[in-house]
Parts: sequence; structure tokens; C-alpha cells
Amino acid sequence: MPSLGDEFRAAREARHLSLSDVSKQIHVRSVYLQSIEDEDWTSIAAPVYVRGFIRTYARFLGLDPDEGVRRYNQLLGDAATTAPGPLSYARPRSSGPSIGVWVAGIAALILIAFVGYSYYQFEAENGGAQRADQARATAPPATVSTASPEMAATTAPAMVPTVLPKPSSSASSNTLVIRIRQDSWLEVSVDGTQKLSQMVPAGTEKSFHGKSVTVRAGNAGGVDAVVDGKDLGILGAAGDVVDRTFKL
Repeated sequence: MPSLGDEFRAAREARHLSLSDVSKQIHVRSVYLQSIEDEDWTSIAAPVYVRGFIRTYARFLGLDPDEGVRRYNQLLGDAATTAPGPLSYARPRSSGPSIGVWVAGIAALILIAFVGYSYYQFEAENGGAQRADQARATAPPATVSTASPEMAATTAPAMVPTVLPKPSSSASSNTLVIRIRQDSWLEVSVDGTQKLSQMVPAGTEKSFHGKSVTVRAGNAGGVDAVVDGKDLGILGAAGDVVDRTFKL
């Protein structure tokens, strides 16, 4: 049975596409696509980004993204010990629901419950922050102490949504503020010049000034964008690779 990487390579070559051709269409670096085909996982940062790249690449090639992620998890030793199957193309079935369908349904319910719980926590935290802001507006001035970067690093868990302070209403024009809620790989270019290319931890806020800013986020669900003081919210879904260009 072909390996996971060989199946991706065979599907791409069957379409007569190079790695560069695919990279331009799905906005994932060709070096990452090559690493998937070579199963060189250590070259693609954390497993959450590998799974995101596998899903994006599989959907483009018409393969099953969930099966691709499952095969990857088995290679890491995180999945069940059953033998992996091929990355099959979707085919209609005439028989009744299989065990896999039931398992997928249960997983979907668990995912929905998790999303609902996360949203409830987010709303509760945001509501508390707004009430705290209103209380501070009516309270007498007080001295505000700021925690050191070392203390902040020990209290902010990786890959957990982080509630960041709201941007000041007096934010200057021609400014993009990137606020990191979850650990994410970021590439940022300002007016055609690259300013950032690294893994950025949760709780970080970075500002960029110029006329045009291009952002690539490896975990779009953990990245907020604020343009000229206007909060645009998160850039996409958790684990997705998203490219955005902002005109300031």
C-alpha cells in the first residue's frame, strides 16, 4: 500500500501539476507541500499546522482530508492501531450507515458542543472585560501595575484562546494591529517588504504601519486584525492557513 506522502504525490502528478503550481493556488509554500510528500513532518512546525496543510492539500487534490489527517495521526502514534486505508475519492454507497458514519456523527456532535462551550466562554470573558471597562471609567484614577513578559509567558497556556485588551479608539491611521489569541505562524509584509516570519505566541500584539499590509496566518482562528482602530475579528477557522491583504 502506498504511503501517505506517495498518495499525495501520485494525485498531484496525475493532474500534471508541479509543487509550485499547487502552491500558487492554495497559498501553502511549496517547501511544506514537498515535506508532506516526503513525510518530513519536522520541517512544518507544530502538528496543528501539519494537519491544516494536509486538509488544504487533500481538498485541492480531491482526496479525503479527514482520512489524510487520520493517517498522519497514526504516523504520530495518536490514532487507533487499525491499518490505514487509502485516501479514497468520495463515492456513493448503497448500503446503510457504517460504523465510520456513526463515529463521524458522534465526533461532529462533540465538535459542536466544544465550539458552543468555547463561544460561551468567549462571550463571558468579553462581557466581563466590558463591565470592567465601564467600572474603571467611573472609578477614581488608580495606579496600574504591568506584569513582566516573563510572568505573562508562564500564565498564558499555548493554543488556548487569549482575551486581549481592546484597541484604543485613538489608534493612528495607516496602522494594522495583529492580536494573537492562540499560538500561530505569521508572515507579514508591509508595502512589499517582509517585516515578520516566525511563530508568534498567544497574548502577543504587533503593530504595522504603511499603505498595504499582507498577512499569512498558519492558525487563522487564533489571529485578530484591527485596521485603523476598527476590530475586524479573527481571520478564519482554527488550523486554517489564510492570506489577507489590508489597504490602510
